[in-house]
Amino acid sequence: MGTRGGFDRSHDPDFARQLEGYGLTTIQIHYYMPDHPSLLQMFMFQQHDLAPRFPRLERFLDHWRREIQATLHSIQVAHKHLIGPQEWRAVDGIITIN
Repeated sequence: MGTRGGFDRSHDPDFARQLEGYGLTTIQIHYYMPDHPSLLQMFMFQQHDLAPRFPRLERFLDHWRREIQATLHSIQVAHKHLIGPQEWRAVDGIITIN
């Protein structure tokens, strides 16, 4: 990959993804195995993904449905953009510097 503003994007692929709009996504999947339908299990992981479409999560779920012998019960997703405009607040008060 090339450089952008003096930064070689090939050194940190996670940072490069964040510059492209990816954010940190936490996924919690509840599922059960066909031979133990009364035992609800949980699988949790994090990855960088693009909200609100979540293409990486969709690929993972497609793989799950094809290859894993477990029935999905529920999926919870939390997402946070890590790079964006910062919040600025005015603070009332006097700061004295000697």
